[in-house]
Amino acid sequence: MTKRIEFTHATGRWGCAMRSMAVGVGGFVVAAAAHAGFEEFVIRGTPTINDLGGGQTEILTTAGGDKAALGSNDVNGQTLGSLTQIAIERLDDRSRFTPGSGPHVAPYLNFWITDGAGNFAVAANEPSNAAFQSLFVNGYDLSFSDLADKVVKIYENADVSWLPNAGVGLTFGDISTFLIQAPTVTQLTTGWAGLGSGAPRELGTNKAYGVNWVFGDTLSNYVSGDPGYVVANARVGAATVPEPSSMALMGLALLGVAAMQRRKRH
Repeated sequence: MTKRIEFTHATGRWGCAMRSMAVGVGGFVVAAAAHAGFEEFVIRGTPTINDLGGGQTEILTTAGGDKAALGSNDVNGQTLGSLTQIAIERLDDRSRFTPGSGPHVAPYLNFWITDGAGNFAVAANEPSNAAFQSLFVNGYDLSFSDLADKVVKIYENADVSWLPNAGVGLTFGDISTFLIQAPTVTQLTTGWAGLGSGAPRELGTNKAYGVNWVFGDTLSNYVSGDPGYVVANARVGAATVPEPSSMALMGLALLGVAAMQRRKRH
């Protein structure tokens, strides 16, 4: 099925005109090709977000600490390891930035993850990490296999005892079974030790997104100035396995189809 990705100015939302679902009957695996909607939001400071038309968005971070993002909740509840695609196109001239610098390979990618027992943290790539920079090709078009062996940094929680190796020396593969899940507004408003102003949540509302493409941060690393970063076609997808009850229902449905076919033959 062909999918058309577009940006809606009225809602500030990236979305798909169509979505598709592929069912592998033998293993009951449902590939949820939810090429997700992304919403723009300000995290900190006074970045400027401009709709350039034609599905393009410009994000300007002109002062140290300015930080903005495109975020999606469409794969919340799925594991990191189930990601089939996480992508974005970058269209501005990045040759104005020093190779190896954050702006040269922006935006950077992060996820809110949880253990399902009330603990949350942000798992992020390091844009200046040479191993990650090799993944940049006019933006990013990644599956989890691209991320699995890359270093992951854990932020926004002082308590990392619930993570493998207490959150130290990890790759994305080490945390593949953790869920992608944004904390609720109430959870973020109440807060916890280690939650900072740079956490990926909307300034003023505390709304958060499980998957985030992030622009800006510190003055030395990520400030772009004018023109800013120009991006398009942010998208994410994950493969899911149905709940046992859903698998049972699917099995019954298949048995019913088989029975009907047998009756037709006799």
